[in-house]
Amino acid sequence: MGSDRGPTLLAIARGAIAAELSEPVPPFIKESWLLEPGATFVTLQLNGDLRGCIGSLAAHKPLRDDVESNARAAAFHDPRFAPLSRSEYPHSELEVSLLSPLERLAFESQEELLRLLRPGVDGVVLEYGWQRGTFLPQVWEQLPDPKDFLAQLKQKAGLASDFWSDEVQISLYTVEKWREHQFATVSR
Repeated sequence: MGSDRGPTLLAIARGAIAAELSEPVPPFIKESWLLEPGATFVTLQLNGDLRGCIGSLAAHKPLRDDVESNARAAAFHDPRFAPLSRSEYPHSELEVSLLSPLERLAFESQEELLRLLRPGVDGVVLEYGWQRGTFLPQVWEQLPDPKDFLAQLKQKAGLASDFWSDEVQISLYTVEKWREHQFATVSR
């Protein structure tokens, strides 16, 4: 994969949303690395506020397909937001995060877990039974304290912020991320 990954992935995400809104779509990009499995999250912002964020935690389909489906889902199917409108589309900004494989973290207690987390670096998946939640590493910008980060992640997973059980499982990942305003060549 070359250094053109960011602009390419952003153009694919933008094109997937544009197609749904019957807006002009960028030319089809044909690169062999887009056929390799990849796990991504696509985040949509409007006027600096979160407008949608959907993704995959495991690489189970070609990278192009994963980005396209997550872009459409973030724009039109994030249950926290109404579908993106045509009037909002030109003002939206996309970010694509390419995830590393998940790595299970071994720890003996919640206190040890808090010491092991790397603010600003780790994406975290919390699992307890069928309940599951994740925060991308970017969330550390809003929740820089590991205790607050973990409490909010528990709530996202449907648990009480002070919940703890030795059955809690944690997996970590890192991301490479690209945001549209970083690249002057990305068309809107």
